[in-house]
Amino acid sequence: MTVHPALLLATRKGLLRLEHSKDGYRLVRLSLEGVPVSYAACDPRSESIWACLDHGHWGQKLARSSNAGEDWEDVAAPKYPDGAKRPNGDPATLRYLWSFQHGGDDQPGRLYFGTEPGGLFRSDDDGASFELVRGLWDHPSHTEKFWFGGGRDTPGIHSILVDPRDSRRLTIAISCAGVFRSDDDGARWDGRNKGMTADFLPDPDSEYGQDPHLIVRSKADPDVLWQQNHCGIYRSVDDAAEWTKVSESGGPADFGFAIATHDTDARTAWVVPLLSDEKRNAIDGALAVCRTNDGGESWQRLSKGLPQEAAFDVTYRHCLDTIGDLLAFGTTTGNLFISEDAGESWYCAGNHFPPVYSVRFER
Repeated sequence: MTVHPALLLATRKGLLRLEHSKDGYRLVRLSLEGVPVSYAACDPRSESIWACLDHGHWGQKLARSSNAGEDWEDVAAPKYPDGAKRPNGDPATLRYLWSFQHGGDDQPGRLYFGTEPGGLFRSDDDGASFELVRGLWDHPSHTEKFWFGGGRDTPGIHSILVDPRDSRRLTIAISCAGVFRSDDDGARWDGRNKGMTADFLPDPDSEYGQDPHLIVRSKADPDVLWQQNHCGIYRSVDDAAEWTKVSESGGPADFGFAIATHDTDARTAWVVPLLSDEKRNAIDGALAVCRTNDGGESWQRLSKGLPQEAAFDVTYRHCLDTIGDLLAFGTTTGNLFISEDAGESWYCAGNHFPPVYSVRFER
């Protein structure tokens, strides 16, 4: 029997909560109306919803709800410490809240936020205070100016993975810098970019300066990681020690932003492909999802129920989520699509929403 948890959509005009009924997913609540929500997710340990807010005039804010979005409280956003500077000498100030991740079950109160201009912040008191993870901020690849903005002015941390086997082991990804891992709770970080190539760099095989768009860890096998990169799709079977390119040669499964993996099958993953980094539209105006069931050796284009003419939908990196065979993805044109059969068929749960910035099932 398929489980249908509530869905959280962070959008340009607020946070949307959808619940499932006999007719499919339907909107039940709009929170933070009119405020751009860059990312929203639930902390399953406390069932609190965290929302990253991108106020145009007031800057970056945080909000938290403990009752499924009915009520919200303001939380002071992370702040770069006095005197912190970017490699070019400019003062480091919070420009964007990219991502949120809760700590392990053995770390009560532990939260992480990924930001621009490239700082990872940690809280051990459920957001009452934050500290900049200096081991990453002071990494030689950063101070030596190997980090730069990927589509934005400054580097951003969009992926934060806490190893389910050891909460002190962290893997993060930065656009543009690459993948980094720490085995000691963030004190020391090492690059994990072997096997990647960046055709936009003078040295495509440079260890740093790579542009992962998103990395995800397989729940079925924690050693297996998947990556949608600016230059293709990658897979690792050794906890990011090395990456293998698994893009579809001559096919649509290549460029994009979002990637998701199956809960119980480490060889199954989905991407939402786009037409090249220059154009960033649905390929041939036809929206599709690509799935592999064999670890990226082959890909299948799935489009039943998706628009196949004049589609300009773009799916951002945090806008695809899965639970088993249940999938959901949102787009910049305000569409939300749901599949209950691993992507074989889709229905639209809303096509007049604001532009969607993240899609997350409540877990």
